[in-house]
Amino acid sequence: MQRGRILFVVAGVVLALALGGVWLNQGVQEALLFSFWRSDGTWEAIQQRGAWRVGLDPSFPPFEMLDASGAPIGYDVELAHALAASWGVRADIVAVGFDSLPDALKAGKIDSIVSAYPYDERLTQDFLFSTPYFDAGLRIAVHNRSTINELSDLSGTRVGVEWGGLGDMVGRRLQRDGLELTLHPFETPEEMIAALVEAHSVEAILIDNVMLRKAQAAGLPLRAVNAPLESIPYVIVMPRRAYELQRQLENSLHQFKTDGKLDELERRWFADHATEDVAP
Repeated sequence: MQRGRILFVVAGVVLALALGGVWLNQGVQEALLFSFWRSDGTWEAIQQRGAWRVGLDPSFPPFEMLDASGAPIGYDVELAHALAASWGVRADIVAVGFDSLPDALKAGKIDSIVSAYPYDERLTQDFLFSTPYFDAGLRIAVHNRSTINELSDLSGTRVGVEWGGLGDMVGRRLQRDGLELTLHPFETPEEMIAALVEAHSVEAILIDNVMLRKAQAAGLPLRAVNAPLESIPYVIVMPRRAYELQRQLENSLHQFKTDGKLDELERRWFADHATEDVAP
């Protein structure tokens, strides 16, 4: 299954579960409760070898990619190294095709997946998940000079969406819910963005947060309106019985959120590295 299709399916799963991320936090809390008295072979192996084996697919910049020399770089790569360092071990990056990541984790070839991986409730029988470290969900984006500041302001406007994508689906749902807006479908996100900032043929667009942050990093005059209309949280995936690893991840991620490390990573990889020299 391709990454884009996974995001579309996962968005529906997330919406069906609950709003605001409570669904995931509760599951993490329950797992952490048991971590204090259950053994964790994955964590023990990490400590013994002094390395955390992280699987990722280096084909999704700026989260994971290869530089000109073929070395993996990106938001997730730097996050993995920072997490490992907080535990006193190193991160060994293992390149795996996106569709094969769960199988590699099941087979014990890697200890975790850190690869812009969206939370999928259907996998909870086989894996544990961290709390989200990035939300790639659907955003309302407008020109910096726009007077649109909330969802209701879209009434009477022309809104660009990617044909057949999540934004198209959500836009039609908003219409059914009574919001009087006109949808303008485009073949690609790039065409949709150009219609907003260059042709001015639409007043707003519905776009995923990754594409929005990339466009902003490229200097386009775009801003997001309100919280995501649909949440697509990126999480770290680990074996079903890796209770101590999950606890350690939660502690470190909480610290990174508190001290601004995650904000720094987002700024670095969406802005400072917007023109990074990467392999084709």
